[in-house]
Amino acid sequence: LTLAFPGDGGNYGYTNSGYSVYEEENDRLTESLRTKVSAIKSLSIEIGTEVKNQNKMLSEMENDFESTGGLLGATMSRLRTLSRGSQTKLLCYMMLFSLFVFFVIYWVIKLR
Repeated sequence: LTLAFPGDGGNYGYTNSGYSVYEEENDRLTESLRTKVSAIKSLSIEIGTEVKNQNKMLSEMENDFESTGGLLGATMSRLRTLSRGSQTKLLCYMMLFSLFVFFVIYWVIKLR
């Protein structure tokens, strides 16, 4: 380190070799920082794009669930209507089916 005097060219107390070493180190560190910032920027842009796509997909799923919920609700109301309906019709159909099965079994046994 040398001291500068007003008439020696204005190197302000730094030798050329010492100053250039620090300047080169600063340039190298600046370039490294620039590379890291660029990588973080591209990564954050990709994350933002992915978040937008995921939000769009979630919105579509929400719409699908709402429509399915409506369909299920309509089906449940139809089932309630059927269950409140006439039980005599259902009982009649069951009796007819039972008689049919009985006659089929009787016919099979009779043919033996």
